[in-house]
Amino acid sequence: MRTVVFFLLFLLLNSCSLNNLFVAGEINKVTVVHYAPYMKHHRAYFARTELQTIKDDQKYLYLYNEKENDLSILFHRKNQYILYSLSKPEKQALAMNVNPKTKYTHVLKSFKRKGFTPIISVDTVGYIVSVSPRRYKGVKTFLVESQDYSHLQNLYKQAIKTYNADKIKNIKTKLPKQLVLDDYKRYEKWAKTQAQREQLQIIAQKLQIKTKEEKHTQNKPYIYYLNDASFEELSAYISEDETRDSLSYQEYTMLKGRKTYLQEEKLLKEGSLEDLIAVYKTNKNPAYKKRIMSLMKDTQENP
Repeated sequence: MRTVVFFLLFLLLNSCSLNNLFVAGEINKVTVVHYAPYMKHHRAYFARTELQTIKDDQKYLYLYNEKENDLSILFHRKNQYILYSLSKPEKQALAMNVNPKTKYTHVLKSFKRKGFTPIISVDTVGYIVSVSPRRYKGVKTFLVESQDYSHLQNLYKQAIKTYNADKIKNIKTKLPKQLVLDDYKRYEKWAKTQAQREQLQIIAQKLQIKTKEEKHTQNKPYIYYLNDASFEELSAYISEDETRDSLSYQEYTMLKGRKTYLQEEKLLKEGSLEDLIAVYKTNKNPAYKKRIMSLMKDTQENP
């Protein structure tokens, strides 16, 4: 009985130490959350205490190995730079010992020899990554969520480039559209045949991208007010708050320009002699001068 009591007391006094031991085995380690043919989701908690900056105020940096399609995250801890793979959880972290005199450029050259180079946008290689500060069982960490869509991104890029949706139309996994949006827009401009546009329509529906035709349909009110609306109709339309929110800056500017044109046209046709003279003093527009002379002639002939 006495042995049991001493054992329980030992556990109670050392609970904090045991907890820290368990946590230590769970952080700084990449784990699999979801694994599927077209998307791999990995997660990791990296301790953020004692982290040193890598460059400027950056506490981490993405490096990419194109040959191995390996996206990794680099941290600087005390006398080491440590590179953790976000693509291959089973891969051992790469560590590089440094001293206060070691230059940042030397660190990058060292990892470059191993195939890793810095990457600014992970979207370009098919990854969606988020980093946020979190407390994990009392430990200050960075929670890193990594989603690898690189294989699916390549399939979509090929489908867009060849105007052939056959390889992706039955895939249920949704690809975040920002991973191929630039490619889609570029090849949409280059599409020449109806068959190409139909294939892009299939791809656009899967990505939930609005095609040129859909945008054109949506902009029918804008097209009407730009080309056919009267001055009164256009003035009322522009004055609505919803109009400014629904139009691009360029579209709104075009409508304001048409309003000015219609306003001048209305003034030239219906404006009084006094109003025309007042405006002409400012703009010196020959059309106003011609209209003024015409009105003055009519006044003299019909006093």
